[in-house]
Amino acid sequence: MDLKLNDDQNMMKKVAGDFLKAEAPSHVITEWYQKKIAHLPELYKKTSGVGWLGMTVPDEFGGGGSSATDCAVVFEELGRGPLPGPFFSSGVLAAQLFLEGGSAAQQKSWLPKICDGTAIVIPALSDDPIQFGPKSVQTRAVKSASGYTLSGTKRYVQDGAAASQFICAARSDSGGVVLALVDRNAPGVSVKPVFGFMIGAAEVSFDNVAVGADALIGAVDSGWPVLEAALTKALPILCAYQVGACQEIFEMTNEYTRTRVVFGQPIGRFQRVQDHCVDISIHLDGARWITYETLWKIDSAVAATAGAHQSKAVASEAYYQSCHFAHMVFAGAGTDYKHPLMAHSVLAHALYQYLGTPLFHKRAMIDAMFPRKAGLGARS
Repeated sequence: MDLKLNDDQNMMKKVAGDFLKAEAPSHVITEWYQKKIAHLPELYKKTSGVGWLGMTVPDEFGGGGSSATDCAVVFEELGRGPLPGPFFSSGVLAAQLFLEGGSAAQQKSWLPKICDGTAIVIPALSDDPIQFGPKSVQTRAVKSASGYTLSGTKRYVQDGAAASQFICAARSDSGGVVLALVDRNAPGVSVKPVFGFMIGAAEVSFDNVAVGADALIGAVDSGWPVLEAALTKALPILCAYQVGACQEIFEMTNEYTRTRVVFGQPIGRFQRVQDHCVDISIHLDGARWITYETLWKIDSAVAATAGAHQSKAVASEAYYQSCHFAHMVFAGAGTDYKHPLMAHSVLAHALYQYLGTPLFHKRAMIDAMFPRKAGLGARS
């Protein structure tokens, strides 16, 4: 197993870093987070122009046909911002849902639109703002003459405010989960921003929203298996974004310990400050290596389900804890919304439970490694 980046990937990394510095420098991103600006259409269009939307989508559908690692290298640089926007939720996860469960007609129609940025398709999965998994899907999909009628409320949809379409997870009359493509402007759909210590989240309600049978992604009641297959390939790319964020936090914190002088000497000479920097480094390394090992497995066609869950658990915890230890070093200055650390703190809290908390993914990892016998059910 060789986890070193090749020449092309190093070039991608440099191009992404240069793009971020030119189009979204740190002080600009900090201002966006302060003002809760989560989506900038012009910037999103520019990223589609350089091929960063749908990187893992095959060429025939307008994508980049890139490997998972190629895509992750770019997302790691975007995470250093941290650049807000539906780059992952639409450009990676929604695209992967179409690839895993979409019909030929759906793939031909929607994947090119996702890749060129004309459609922003956002998965609206869990009705519970904290829990994740099949049990968290409570929106109902009632069979109708022409398809289904959706009713329910998704209380926390990441990047929901930017959506042009949603992929709604709903429970059918038979108790299974279906995935339905819904237009944002369809009658009965309402989107309300969710404010607080977060960015880009929205509450999305479906009030007797009619969808045709051809709007289903995958067969009836196969929605959750389709989602799990998509997450196996998409989650490590999100984790790479978090790895980039941890790297940026580590570097800015170390620089601060060299330039902040107290009692006549840099604070980096104090043992407790060094301890905090070491803690960030440990979390960063753990997240980086499990993430890139999982990406290697995906690109090598090796079973990666357990690794994907482990990556999400480790990377989410690493991002959260890196912010925590960095705040211990920066102290009061780091709590100002004008400080770049605050943008990371806001996003680290959001991504901690986005698509499942670390605890959820640790349990899912064990279930993938040691499947339970039929009839015993999943671990709780």
